[in-house]
Parts: sequence; C-alpha cells; structure tokens
Amino acid sequence: MVPDAPVAEEPESDPRTHRFECRSCGYVYDPDEGVKKVGIPAGTAFEDLDPMRFRCPVCRSRVPAFRDIGPRMKASGFEENLDFGLGVNRLTPGQKNVLIFGSLALAFAFFLSLYSLR
Repeated sequence: MVPDAPVAEEPESDPRTHRFECRSCGYVYDPDEGVKKVGIPAGTAFEDLDPMRFRCPVCRSRVPAFRDIGPRMKASGFEENLDFGLGVNRLTPGQKNVLIFGSLALAFAFFLSLYSLR
C-alpha cells in the first residue's frame, strides 16, 4: 500500500442542486420540486431563498435550522466506505430498496413453487 498515492475523487456536485433537511421536523427542501405551498417555484436553489422570509413549511423554523444533505441520487454513507463489500454500498437508497424487496419477492415465489412438487 502506497501512503501517498493520489485518491481518485469524484467531481463535486453543483451545490445549487443539494437538498436541505430541517433539523427540527425532518422536512426536506428539494430545489427540483420547490414549495408550492409558499409559492417557491421548482428550480430555486436553497441559497437563493431569502433567509429573513423563508421558514420551514411544516414547523416554521428559520433557515439556520436546515442542514445540507447533498444531492438527490447520491449513494448514502461515508465516501471512504463506499468501496467495501460486494458493491452495494455505491447504490442509491432507491436501488437498494429494489434489490432488497425484489430479492424477497423472488424468494417468496421460489418457496411457493415448492408446493407444486409432489
């Protein structure tokens, strides 16, 4: 193992596409969706919101209560752990759901097919 080997880093995503989560109630502001309830159109970045006027649509918390949770389709977990395991660490949460529940459905169908044996 070479300690000074350069690490291949993925290009940083555009911070204007990052989602923000309210730490008080868990509401997630997604710039691709906006907030129809308060008249914020889709495509409005969180940084473009007026910090004096914008409040969480659920609990009315101010902008400092929000934290950056990254882009929508990003693999979950720490970057240094994404290469461990069988490769499922690089899957997005939606892909992991399809893998898990698809496997369960396949196993269920397999066990049901055992009833056809005599």
